[in-house]
Amino acid sequence: MKQRLLALRYLVSTLAVSMAFGLVCFAQQTSGQTSGGSKPAATAQAPAAEWPSDPVGMLVAEWTRAKNWTKEYLDKMPEDGLTLKATPDVRTFAEQMLHLASANYFYAQAGTGQKSPHARDAFAADKFKTKADLSKMVLESYDFMISGIKSLDAAKLGEKIQGRGGMLARQVVIRNGFEHQTHHRGQTTIYLRMKGVTPPPEPFQ
Repeated sequence: MKQRLLALRYLVSTLAVSMAFGLVCFAQQTSGQTSGGSKPAATAQAPAAEWPSDPVGMLVAEWTRAKNWTKEYLDKMPEDGLTLKATPDVRTFAEQMLHLASANYFYAQAGTGQKSPHARDAFAADKFKTKADLSKMVLESYDFMISGIKSLDAAKLGEKIQGRGGMLARQVVIRNGFEHQTHHRGQTTIYLRMKGVTPPPEPFQ
């Protein structure tokens, strides 16, 4: 008799566990459905932007990203910060940006073969009294580089030209220019901090 009671308890316990498990599965199955019995539409997600795989497209994308980032630095600097210096013996904010722009034209001319529209004295800081004038010159230097890169093909990028330190591929000269503008934009981070401005975060695309 005692064994029958134990068997009956075991059977009841098993049935209870099975019913509970079934209810959980049913709840999970119906939780994503609406009252009408249909599942809600999945939230559409924009596909991740793909970085260009060809060398010309890659360079254009990199320089476009650099231009946009530099523009954010220019936008964030207050108008009265153009003549700011971190220490007396360094360039002002405007001079840093104009040096960057001048070099962009230099590297673009060397790397892509197009002739720069500006002489060296065009980048004198005393010619740029407003942030709008400064920004225009700086951003146009990026446009000059980007348009020059677009005029090349992959074979032309590998062509050797005379550069600093010897014969270099055109794409190496262009990348040297990219390194240069990155360096000088980075230097102006402290200028923004001195004006109480948080520098813009790096854009990855």
